[in-house]
Amino acid sequence: MIISRLCGGVRTGIIALNNKRRRALSGAEITMDKRVLVINPGSTSTKLALFCGTEKVFDKTLRHSREDLQPFAWVMEQADFRQKAIEQALAEQQVDLNGLDAVCARGGQLPYCAAGTYQVDQDMVDFMYTVRDAAHASNLGCVLALRIARPLGIPAFICDPVTVDEMTDEARMSGLPELPRMMTGHALNCRAMAMRCASEVLHKPLADCRLIVLHLGGGGSARLFIGGKMVDGVRDDEWMFAPERMGGVSLQPLVAMCFSGEYTKQDIMSFIRGKGGLVAHLGTADAIEVERRIREGDRHAKLVYDGMLYSCARALGGLAAAADGRVDRVILTGGLAHSRYVVEYLTRKLSFIAPVEVMAGEFELEALAAGACRVLNGEEQPRRFADIPKA
Repeated sequence: MIISRLCGGVRTGIIALNNKRRRALSGAEITMDKRVLVINPGSTSTKLALFCGTEKVFDKTLRHSREDLQPFAWVMEQADFRQKAIEQALAEQQVDLNGLDAVCARGGQLPYCAAGTYQVDQDMVDFMYTVRDAAHASNLGCVLALRIARPLGIPAFICDPVTVDEMTDEARMSGLPELPRMMTGHALNCRAMAMRCASEVLHKPLADCRLIVLHLGGGGSARLFIGGKMVDGVRDDEWMFAPERMGGVSLQPLVAMCFSGEYTKQDIMSFIRGKGGLVAHLGTADAIEVERRIREGDRHAKLVYDGMLYSCARALGGLAAAADGRVDRVILTGGLAHSRYVVEYLTRKLSFIAPVEVMAGEFELEALAAGACRVLNGEEQPRRFADIPKA
């Protein structure tokens, strides 16, 4: 694919990223849209996108086969491999990197932190190489962003990492002092959809809205927004189950399983993430397949699927109570929000709380670009890794 026009610059046969230009118009200074390369590393893919302001110029998903990744015992060992794949893809697209304003990547397993856009530095990268327990591919985001940005002399960012935790002290309490609640989940997409709803639907700042956002894909999580912050939420290993997540279960039987001698720690962890939920009950995480079974009269598939959606509704009801029943909108997002079955079931259960807005799909690439642009345009100050409290 060859694109010849971007941000007012024209160059034949190349994605032309012109240097920053400003021009006076009626005495006002006009700033050209910011050019941001976005990187979203996943377990078996790396998603790339090039943005000019809010316009996505191109995107590409680089698939990594099991054979590609087999030589790497630890996800951080994939950095060179993924960097080479990214550089090759950009070369094939004939992207001129010299006109980029920033690189922004998906944020990984940082210490628990506030929402926002963080400038990547070497300390952040070094920290990611200390995370070994259940390390996720998103930890590569800051590494890849800094590797590409540093030679170009431009900033590298991450935005709303999975460990965003802005819970109130009251919400953080659990029944065991050694195990306070800590929040993880789809912070990036949830916050992006909350900001979009505030702007496009409610027409007021996010800080003035009270929103519940449910992200439902292979996993599921939810966030409660009050005063612009995610003051409470539901992790993917708490109250509700999902296509690949076990969700909340009774603790005594779980403890019995753990000490039965029949299961390893890895077995139990795989039930929590990967082999639980629809996979455990129906042998598949494919919602399209499950809905096909339901249409063909599979009563067990319907019971399990409805039970999953029931668990989501029950969890969001708890967040509504945490908001004192005052909620402006309930937002459904993630891949399963494309399903009419899912939307109709959840709307029927949740509309008594507030009107339900459907914002189907994942908008992580757009959210990353927007986070970088807010900093580049002076709308937000970048956060620093050094300011995150470390345990």
